[in-house]
Amino acid sequence: MPVSPSRLRPAVAAALGGALLFALAACGGGEPASEPDDKTIVLYSGRNETLVKPLLDKFSQQTGIAVQARYGTTAQMAAQLAEEGDRSPAEVFLAQDAGALGAVNKKGMFAALPAEATAKVPAIYRAEDGNWVGVTARSRVLVYNPALVKAADLPASVFDLTGPAWKGKVAVAPTNGSFQAFVTAVRVQHGEQKAKEFFTALKANDAQIRANNIEIVTDVDAGKVPAGLVNHYYLGEIAKERGVTPEQLNAKLHFFTPGDSGAMVNVSGVGVLKRSATDPDARALVDYLLGAEAQTYFAEETFEYPVVAGAPAPAYVPALADLKAPAIDLNDLETLEASIALIKESGLTP
Repeated sequence: MPVSPSRLRPAVAAALGGALLFALAACGGGEPASEPDDKTIVLYSGRNETLVKPLLDKFSQQTGIAVQARYGTTAQMAAQLAEEGDRSPAEVFLAQDAGALGAVNKKGMFAALPAEATAKVPAIYRAEDGNWVGVTARSRVLVYNPALVKAADLPASVFDLTGPAWKGKVAVAPTNGSFQAFVTAVRVQHGEQKAKEFFTALKANDAQIRANNIEIVTDVDAGKVPAGLVNHYYLGEIAKERGVTPEQLNAKLHFFTPGDSGAMVNVSGVGVLKRSATDPDARALVDYLLGAEAQTYFAEETFEYPVVAGAPAPAYVPALADLKAPAIDLNDLETLEASIALIKESGLTP
């Protein structure tokens, strides 16, 4: 892929505010980590349990290694790690976006992964220092309903969505991690002032607020709102739930012009905590996630892009190599707290 996508390192703990820290209380902490090579891994997962648990169960069945997983949002898990520090029982962190991985790595909590593991993944989808590695890729898109939006009227740039033609027609999920990562990408690519102007204008253009990406795609498909900003794979998830193909849904995907902020490509990824640097169980999980079975699972079951060569991509989207993401380094997006503040300042959140 000729250009580098964005790198997000969200901030952690205190920067996420009192509400998040309150939510973290339920996550617990301070328990001892499992012993090396004891056939047990403590995993902090920012990925949805429904999507990830079947794969972790397969891993356990094949290796005999039990995975004690704690689930939450990626921001919650990153904040939990920061709060616990060296006391954390976590051995592996599976995150929904590169920003969270970067934030944890910036705090010096990750161990270097073996070069033979990171070498499986293109350099643009892993940490420069080798401390975390991408597992899947996902593209930002505009989901739209052709009955409400003509193909000729689709925007070339995400910045076009602040125009009068789109007033009240675009749904966003400002509390969702993928939207916050997108905000960070805009800040890095265009600077703080332009980012603030854009998101303030988006709010002023009567952006339709939704709780999450699933809600956006569902409402677009039902014709309740003409379009919305989401990650590409939610169309596949909804189609699977309904027992149809993505092509059979009313909602369709629009990919923005190459290099546009709206064409951002992010990754989900994994890192091993320093206390488990030499634990073969943790290494085995990383190897499994980058192996053919897991990569195929993500493509076929969660509709994400595999990042390891040889695994099939979802059938209803362009090949990952054909996506021309903005020239943003995924290692540069480490300031989630500033993005959350900007979203609030713009009025997209209270």
